[in-house]
Amino acid sequence: MMKNFFIGTLLLLIVSTAYSQEKKTDYSDAFRIIEVWLDAQRDYEVLPGISATVVEDQDILWSGAFGLANVEQNVNSEPSTLYSICSISKLFTSVAIMKLYDEGKLRLDDKVDDLLSWYDLEQKFPDSWPITVRTLLTHSSGLPREANFPYWTGPDFPFPSSEGIREELENQETLYPSSTYHQYSNLGLTLLGDIVEEVSGVPFETYVKQNILDPLGLANTRTELPEDMYGQDLAVGYSALSREHQRQKVALFQAEGITPAAGFSSNVQDLGKFASWQFRLMDSTITEILNPSTLKYMQNVHWTDPDWKTTWGLGFVVSKGSEGEKIVGHGGSCPGYRSSIRLWPESNRAYVVMINASGTNPSKYADAIHGILKKAKGAEKKQTSKDVKTGIDLQEYTGYYNSMPWQSELYVSAWYSKLVMLGLPSESPAKSMTIFKHLDGDIFRRVRDDGELGETLEFERNDAGQIIRCKNHGNYSSKMIR
Repeated sequence: MMKNFFIGTLLLLIVSTAYSQEKKTDYSDAFRIIEVWLDAQRDYEVLPGISATVVEDQDILWSGAFGLANVEQNVNSEPSTLYSICSISKLFTSVAIMKLYDEGKLRLDDKVDDLLSWYDLEQKFPDSWPITVRTLLTHSSGLPREANFPYWTGPDFPFPSSEGIREELENQETLYPSSTYHQYSNLGLTLLGDIVEEVSGVPFETYVKQNILDPLGLANTRTELPEDMYGQDLAVGYSALSREHQRQKVALFQAEGITPAAGFSSNVQDLGKFASWQFRLMDSTITEILNPSTLKYMQNVHWTDPDWKTTWGLGFVVSKGSEGEKIVGHGGSCPGYRSSIRLWPESNRAYVVMINASGTNPSKYADAIHGILKKAKGAEKKQTSKDVKTGIDLQEYTGYYNSMPWQSELYVSAWYSKLVMLGLPSESPAKSMTIFKHLDGDIFRRVRDDGELGETLEFERNDAGQIIRCKNHGNYSSKMIR
């Protein structure tokens, strides 16, 4: 009897230890490709600077930065570099609203004109559904996109005060009946900031700092752009590309009365912490700023446009990935800055990307990084002991190869005991990666999607034994010195 107990306990211990020591995916080869790709895209898309981070649950898997936060003064971009996060500000405003909801201080179906006594924007449609907190959160209120000021117009970006926005409401009217169409509205989220202030009894900025930023330790997230850090810790913003492929410096702005919709600044590290809080809360039964069920509720689809393509949660963009997976987050676009935070709740993985230039798409970088890491996880699972023991030094082949005029350049690197070739630039790097398996000497063969081996990739050396070029399909690409 005692013997059986001992054996059972031992087996349980072995299984438990094996489970706890389950091998985590080694993403080092993937992060090398990510860094090479981001650096190349920055050059080819003429981006001043870009910062990014990858978060898995409570851990930062990787952070990186490329280019310059200030071109004129040659200040490098860093993961700690601050950027305007513009419309990602809306997530903090939405969390503030839902905290008040959790505390029973407002309801999602409360009418805006009941909460804000001064609200007098004309309802053009007598049979409209009421404009409520819920319709503001889902951008289905029918309100116009902006307050009645030209604040997105350069070079000075004349953002109005809160008082000015309120005074102009009487000169605006609804664009659609409420709960009819999706109409993204900075005015709507600005009104939610006013509701936070009205219901809580403290200034919006104070409420957000005391109830969200400070508890989460987001010391580098602010409800403004810190002017005393501009050009150093705070990146300078630059314009969209001109026909001459130039970007002009954009004047620093403050969102003033539009702050709840577009006024915050942060860095990728802080927004990574913000993502980790969401993952932590989703797996918890303990209230941390919000009730766990409230965050889950916010990240469900609450509005689907008649086009059946545009879907929105409570403050969050909720969308479907290429394989049907749920993605939540938000993007930001302000004069001189673009940003994106995208969370995959099923895998507890999040990506934050910030760029100090207009006319760019940070979400495509986030999605591309996700694609590379997904490909890496599959590659490591398929890696065999025979692959690992090939004994060749794959670093010898690593580097950039000139494939002009057909393609700007090729990058070759180690990829889980094989080689990977990536054409640069690339809009979809995971799809652009070609994998080669070592055959003999300096000869490799392409690994097809079905696992079979295809054509050869052969490397040639000079008299000193250094790799100087590669041959694929009978044609050569010379190794570049960088």
